[in-house]
Amino acid sequence: MSGRRSRQSSEEGTSRISDDQIIELMSKLQQLLPEIPTRRTNKASASKVLQETCNYIRSLHKEVDDLSDRLSQLLSTIDADSPEAAIIRSLLM
Repeated sequence: MSGRRSRQSSEEGTSRISDDQIIELMSKLQQLLPEIPTRRTNKASASKVLQETCNYIRSLHKEVDDLSDRLSQLLSTIDADSPEAAIIRSLLM
């Protein structure tokens, strides 16, 4: 059986993802990431794409945490009935 064909589990009869589908998904994932040095050749290895994806997700989590902290600090410094607080609440809805 060719490695390019969809792999089948003979016991369960469930289809698995093919090598071509993996390549396509890795390419799509790479396109979602910010520029990485190996992208110049447009052929980053799967492990590099997955590593960069993990790093990017970690950085996004950190950014969300930082923004949440800043928002909490901002909200604690303004009057809850002020126009600014109303604007912030409307943006969060």
